Amino acid sequence: MQDPKLPDPADKEIYSAIKKHWDSIAKPLDGLGIYEGIIAGIGMIQRTQRPSVKNRTLLVFLSDNGIVEEGVSQCGPEVTHSVAVAMAQNRSTVCIMAKEAGVRVYPVDVGMEGSRVEGIMDRRIRNGTRDFLKEPAMTENEVRTAMETGYEAVGQLKEEGNDVILLGEMGIGNTTTATAVSCALLGLDPYEVTGRGAGLSGEKLSHKCDVINEALNRYTYNEDDAMKILTLFGGYDIAAMAGVVKAGNELNIPIILDGLITLSAALAAERIYTGCSRACVASHMPKEPVGERIMKELLLSAPINAGMALGEGTGAVLLMPQLDVCMALYDNGSRFDGIGVMAYERYK
Repeated sequence: MQDPKLPDPADKEIYSAIKKHWDSIAKPLDGLGIYEGIIAGIGMIQRTQRPSVKNRTLLVFLSDNGIVEEGVSQCGPEVTHSVAVAMAQNRSTVCIMAKEAGVRVYPVDVGMEGSRVEGIMDRRIRNGTRDFLKEPAMTENEVRTAMETGYEAVGQLKEEGNDVILLGEMGIGNTTTATAVSCALLGLDPYEVTGRGAGLSGEKLSHKCDVINEALNRYTYNEDDAMKILTLFGGYDIAAMAGVVKAGNELNIPIILDGLITLSAALAAERIYTGCSRACVASHMPKEPVGERIMKELLLSAPINAGMALGEGTGAVLLMPQLDVCMALYDNGSRFDGIGVMAYERYK
């Protein structure tokens, strides 16, 4: 992450102290690059000079999107349901990765279609959002309920002793919702920033852009009115994750973001609750083009740039073993004064 703007003197003191500790370890200054700033940022969020990432849970919000009716994806809500079943059985993609990375997976149904899935926390608000090309995707009450669900989940995990919370989602069509929300919030042209999602042909991508553009021009809204934009174009997963970001900031627990969908939620949360995105840590640069624009807006930078487009929180999970290695050095690395070597001097 980039060195953040730190208006709070306490934040500034903790961040600077952690960076100073990094400089005392027997290695070149900034030898671990972006990772040193990430660890400093995590300590700042946790309000401690001894940050920890040992106890961690991945929150995955599952929801379906009515916009799929417009043919913007290769498949339908049945795939969301199938992945939910796999998650409940600990055999989905992210579950396999998370087991190896020492991450607990906690899936929550906030708006899937179809039958409830045993083993998935049931907080379903509705059976999928509405088709936002025809009508607003959600009501404001539904958005607030989803945000409260996300907020409460963070509170529960904080009480259980989690040091950090990873964020993920699953829902066919949610790159369309996330792109529409982000374009509305940032005033972007969907033809310039819309990606292929799970894999669209050139013709289908053009159609996806047309659908988003038509929807953006259908409604009257202000770029600063994130709550209205969420009701118009968002998903229950995005709204719930916006609540997670708000809670992370207020409860001093870092939120490790995954890809585009989580970034769009962080952007919406920041617009509603100014300053709350300080709790966010980016894991990777999304393949979806609009992701980079959101990262710049939120002053985030990511250590992983691998063209990932998997979702489910897989990018956030992939980051954790890297942070484990960095924390081992932060906690146990030999210091210059301990090995009789003069420390490097930092020049401005």
